[in-house]
Amino acid sequence: MKFLHVMIRVFDLETSLKFWVEQMGFHETWRREFHEGRFTLVFLQLGENETKLELTYNWDEPETYSQGRNFGHLALSVENIYQFCQRLQDQGIVINRPPRDGHMAFVKSPDGISIELLQEGEPLPPEEPWKSMQNQGTW
Repeated sequence: MKFLHVMIRVFDLETSLKFWVEQMGFHETWRREFHEGRFTLVFLQLGENETKLELTYNWDEPETYSQGRNFGHLALSVENIYQFCQRLQDQGIVINRPPRDGHMAFVKSPDGISIELLQEGEPLPPEEPWKSMQNQGTW
């Protein structure tokens, strides 16, 4: 058995692509528009990892999707959690759960999908401003 992909529905495809590609570092591997069904599928990949992220954009969706925590979250490892979170914050992304412990942080996509960021290897020593930051919103 092999884990192939995770699908999330997005309300605004261009805003979501900006987040996932420009801000999170994924790249688009495949896109197809289904005119009869009125939806677009876009598959994204992170580096050489085989697991894909599928964005499903329904063309006629009148309002944003409800935000239940039943989905859970996506988890990504990063080389330096402090640098990665700073880069996101500099681009206007809210760090919902700062990496106070040098190990874990949470952010959300434009569609409210929780993303857990994990430090590769051992946690980094706690440092400011992260260790004093409070949580913002839900994660």
